[in-house]
Amino acid sequence: MTGTGRLTTHVLDTANGHPARGMTIDFYRVEGGKAIFETSVITNEDGRCDEPLLAGENLTEGAYRLSFHVGDYFSRLNGMPATFLDIVAVDFRVSDPAAHYHVPLLVSPYGYSTYRGS
Repeated sequence: MTGTGRLTTHVLDTANGHPARGMTIDFYRVEGGKAIFETSVITNEDGRCDEPLLAGENLTEGAYRLSFHVGDYFSRLNGMPATFLDIVAVDFRVSDPAAHYHVPLLVSPYGYSTYRGS
């Protein structure tokens, strides 16, 4: 089943109080328990992707993964050689391809939270 929905994300750096600019995010489809790489994006000045990761007929029912490279981001930003978190993987399901799925990440070097936004 395909639809007219879209998948978006953004990242907020809660440790420094601003959008996470320049963070790499890898995007995967998950089929049969295997993650299949689709694309890699880098967040813009607002901590967002310039375009939806999927939209329209490309957004289908199924399982997906966003892998946020938070360790590299904080190492580059703070000059820290390593942080507690490295890659934060968020696995989620799309059940309604006509809906907007927004997956924000609020992150610090030591913890994170996520939710289904709007």
